[in-house]
Amino acid sequence: MSVPTLYGAAYSVYVRAARLALVEKGVEYALVEVDIFGGAVPAWYGALHPFGRIPAFEHDGFRLYEAAAIMRYVDEAFAGPPLMPADPRGRARVVQIGGLIDSYLYRPLIWDIYVERCDAPGEGRAPDEAKIAAALPKVATCFAAIEELMDARGPFLLGAQLTLADLHLAPMISIGVRAADGAALLARHPRLAVWWSMMRRRPSLAATGTRPKA
Repeated sequence: MSVPTLYGAAYSVYVRAARLALVEKGVEYALVEVDIFGGAVPAWYGALHPFGRIPAFEHDGFRLYEAAAIMRYVDEAFAGPPLMPADPRGRARVVQIGGLIDSYLYRPLIWDIYVERCDAPGEGRAPDEAKIAAALPKVATCFAAIEELMDARGPFLLGAQLTLADLHLAPMISIGVRAADGAALLARHPRLAVWWSMMRRRPSLAATGTRPKA
């Protein structure tokens, strides 16, 4: 069985989520840098992802795109600790939290708060305060919804087992809290803040860490 290849920019939260799954499973992999935000998408990449987004993935001739699909494949195709619960309700929760993150959290936390607060000054422009202000209650709603879905027994989102839900959320939080607004919001959700304090110390987070895009 060949070493799988992951395509995408190391700073991407979705690429990092897929990398976290690979590291937690103990899978050796190759990362081919494709920076869709730094210029034109390479022509050859269209064969891997028809929409020109990241990440994409290839393993023994099998190609995938969309981080959630890649993470699920990695969990099921390779040996190592399972990253999905054994019971149907637990698996449904993982899918629910992943959908919540993608649909409601990613854009306001990363693009509207982090990018405006942290990237804008480096681009020579003032942060869009109106965009940030509009994003804050959206992120607060997401944090509250995730806390409501958390298993109180912890330490992970769904209890004693690390799951793909944890690996999906961690890259978002790691970037979001680099903005003071994001860090302040997280602090107002103590259960989620405790979860992040634990997750940020995992070796897989250190192994996949990278500076944010300037």
